[in-house]
Amino acid sequence: MNTIVSLIIGVLAGFLAGKIMKGSGFGFLLNLIVGVIGGFIGGKVLSWLSIDWGDTFVGSLVTSTIGAVLLLWLLSLIIKKK
Repeated sequence: MNTIVSLIIGVLAGFLAGKIMKGSGFGFLLNLIVGVIGGFIGGKVLSWLSIDWGDTFVGSLVTSTIGAVLLLWLLSLIIKKK
């Protein structure tokens, strides 16, 4: 069951990050990838800042969304430099 919830959080976080950074989502698969990678990034960054929202659905979603936005922002910086 945890895997299904993690996938749902990943898709939602990727979708929200796409809305925040680009104005639209990226489709199911890319939303999932961005959200899952964002969850890892968000977890690391927020732990460095000593921020912990617990292991709740909303806390995980916010953490993953923050990480996904950071990921998309870094990718946009890299792409613009080329």
